[in-house]
Amino acid sequence: MPNNMLAAIDLGSNSFHMMVARVVDGRLQVVDRIKERVRLAEGMDDYKNLSEEAMKRGLDCLALFSERMQSIHPDDIRITGTYTLRVAHNAQQFIERAKQLLGHPIEIISGLEEARLIYQGVSHTQHTQGRMLVIDIGGGSTELIIGEKYLPMALTSRKMGCVTFSKQFFSNGKASEKNFNAAIFEALHQLEPILTQFTTLHWHQCLGSSGTIKTVKELLLAAGGDGQITLAGLEHLKQQMIQQKYIAELDLPGLTDDRRPVIAAGVSILIALFQGLGIEHMEYSDGALREGILYEFASRQEQHDIREQTAKGLADMYHLDTLQANRVKNTALSLFDLVATDWLLPPDQMRTLLSWAGALHEVGLVINFSAIQRHSSYILQNSDLPGFNQEDQQALAALVRFHRKAIKAYEFTPIPNYDDQAIWRTIRLLRIAVALHHRRMDDILPHIGIRVSDETMTLILPRRWAENNKLLMQNLEREQKYMKAMLWELVLELVE
Repeated sequence: MPNNMLAAIDLGSNSFHMMVARVVDGRLQVVDRIKERVRLAEGMDDYKNLSEEAMKRGLDCLALFSERMQSIHPDDIRITGTYTLRVAHNAQQFIERAKQLLGHPIEIISGLEEARLIYQGVSHTQHTQGRMLVIDIGGGSTELIIGEKYLPMALTSRKMGCVTFSKQFFSNGKASEKNFNAAIFEALHQLEPILTQFTTLHWHQCLGSSGTIKTVKELLLAAGGDGQITLAGLEHLKQQMIQQKYIAELDLPGLTDDRRPVIAAGVSILIALFQGLGIEHMEYSDGALREGILYEFASRQEQHDIREQTAKGLADMYHLDTLQANRVKNTALSLFDLVATDWLLPPDQMRTLLSWAGALHEVGLVINFSAIQRHSSYILQNSDLPGFNQEDQQALAALVRFHRKAIKAYEFTPIPNYDDQAIWRTIRLLRIAVALHHRRMDDILPHIGIRVSDETMTLILPRRWAENNKLLMQNLEREQKYMKAMLWELVLELVE
């Protein structure tokens, strides 16, 4: 691929990061890094609302990032939000303001997707042998992954981060034994549900990524260590902080001002991880979420899209009739290509979405044919879909939810980064494709023409074929009624 620039922006709970790189011979060559500590999670109140001050810190940082983005093609930029933007009730308010400032969509990724991308970042930047445990402590959550080479085997995201734990357990500003014990106890509680899985998948090496673990490594090095993190070293750091009493006055060699407020919480979480998982030593890795985003970004440009593997995995898991799925998918895409220009449907976004929907619209058959559209939508909405951000997953579930039967528009919720009209128009194409293949046979469809004008869709069908396929025509006539109820028009034009 050409040496074009790629950019990953990570809107974290503690810091916002921007990384710019180019891909050379399949490897990332980083050309720029920008990091700003915005303390987004610190500005979230007990009701999970972000304060105006926290939002302003984030937007001020993004204004700086926007200058750097000017020299990079918009298609080569990916912006992701993590824990705080997943849980804040007013996150969408911040996201909309950020989108206006940057002129670029922002993807909110799930905790499991964050874990998967972190693993990709570490595994592509670290040369290891055998199975490894990867840990990333962020501002609001901690991700743990066990994998081998580039393949993750177990992933989890736990609700414990250096910023949220600082607010919860060190809000009085004291690095006391009592505060440390409370934080460690809660971290162990958060780990309890995954301990059996993560201790039985034996790993050979433990790697830690991101700022908290990097800081701990530097503190231990400054204290005469060898660069490895051990439980004894963590306990020593804890005792040093307890002796100095106040977090704001901590004076440890290697401790920076921006890390001082959250280091006690970070060490507490690490101690719990070492105790709970039986970790003997941990090494620091430069790779993290941003590297994972960029490696996957580059892989997509080379036509190696993890989402295709995800779709195939679901099809295998739910024993889908892939012949029928391909019939529906191919017809839907053919119709899309004929109307995309007139209906202003963005091909990179909506055509890809329609392809997945066509391939997966019958996953709900595993539950029941009755209300299959609801079952399929539920499965897609609530499954772990590697490679899909939250908005993609919601949009996919929406297409599948409305692929048949009466359309209950009140059940549709607008999806960030997607245009409502484009979603509904794409749903109509999927519905027509499903109706055309109701017989589930490899009959070769005749040439079917299609015209669109505003919300009027005209299907152009051979008259003789229509007369010989009365059941199929009944399905299309029923579809006319469903669409009429939505104030859409479906015209069936028969030609000789």
